[in-house]
Amino acid sequence: MPLALLALAVVAFGIGTTEFATMGLLPQIADGVHVSVPHAGNLVSAYALGVVVGAPLLTGIGARIPHKRLLLLLTGLFVLGNAASALAPSFGTLFAARFLAGLPHGALFGVGAVVASRLVAPDRAARAVSKMFLGLTVANIVGVPAGTALGQQLGWRAAYWAVAVIGVVALAALAVFVPHQPRGEQSGIRHELRAMGNKQVALGLATAVVGFGGFFAVYSYLVPMLTHLTGISDSSTTLVLALYGVGMTAGTLLAGPLTDRALRPTLYGGLALLAAALVTFYFTVHSTVPALLTITFIGAMGSLITTPVQMLLMAKAKNAPTMAAASNHSAFNLANAGGAWIGGLVISAGWGWAAPNLAGAVLAVAGLGLALVAGLTDRGGRSSEVAAASPGESAEQRPAPVETS
Repeated sequence: MPLALLALAVVAFGIGTTEFATMGLLPQIADGVHVSVPHAGNLVSAYALGVVVGAPLLTGIGARIPHKRLLLLLTGLFVLGNAASALAPSFGTLFAARFLAGLPHGALFGVGAVVASRLVAPDRAARAVSKMFLGLTVANIVGVPAGTALGQQLGWRAAYWAVAVIGVVALAALAVFVPHQPRGEQSGIRHELRAMGNKQVALGLATAVVGFGGFFAVYSYLVPMLTHLTGISDSSTTLVLALYGVGMTAGTLLAGPLTDRALRPTLYGGLALLAAALVTFYFTVHSTVPALLTITFIGAMGSLITTPVQMLLMAKAKNAPTMAAASNHSAFNLANAGGAWIGGLVISAGWGWAAPNLAGAVLAVAGLGLALVAGLTDRGGRSSEVAAASPGESAEQRPAPVETS
């Protein structure tokens, strides 16, 4: 694995840690800024809002900036947002700081995915992107539990300082190891926005919002499911969430080579298996060992979807893949919000703690339907150039042709 991919994975690790560690530190944060725990939960929404807004906004602003310089600027903003979170004296300033920390999230992943796809041989582009995403999945195994434990022992501000340090390390690694990648002559905000109007890009984003919403409908309520139905103690849920992260890591490792071989079939299979796993979890949630096995598989299938969606958007955006790649992460955060909302609805309706599994399966099937429609209506041929090079770029910077049908 090139050291540049490792640098990108470190960025993803920091992003994954700061995104999810807040959830585990809500009681400490609430006490520190003198608000209730439910009110402190709005900080999670502030970060997600920053992701949704920042992905298209910052990639648009940086449309003419060379990729390496843009990565450094975005990582610097990430460090600034987390340092501001650690220093925030009140809830209002902390809310603003979490929004600021979320702004570069999608743009970093979008630009990073384009850069990663151009660092390797053409037939390994998806594997390179999936290796960057490994940082995000490893964060769920190591970074989030460690950040939560650090915040509980030394105070919640220490967790944000630790993430800021990770960001500084990533900034140094990017500066040293990522090569310069010039923008083509046609790069610019209008070029990127024109690519976003492609029907296949729109269908890809819709697939991410709906299909991945099924994943989050369950993930958002996994802890109460485990405590109320499986009988797992509160103190053990962190280990179970780490097991979920192990499944996500396995799915990411599988996604790269499978996507390089056959993009759309990998997406179809991932969504179908995710739906099947969610239905299975509805029945296995009451037994510890079957429940844990199913949870691991759900994590794997959720991650298996991420890489093919990312590569598909980059392929269909043609010579302007950066905004499409970044907007994918806005779509995932909308899926997070929408899936959690739908899961909460079925629980509030009195259908029980296991009901989000069935709601999530319906969303996954709907996402599969959108993916199939996109595949059937795709007139772009059997292969597409993923994150295709803009005019003016060298042949060595051109990414892989990936089979999409």
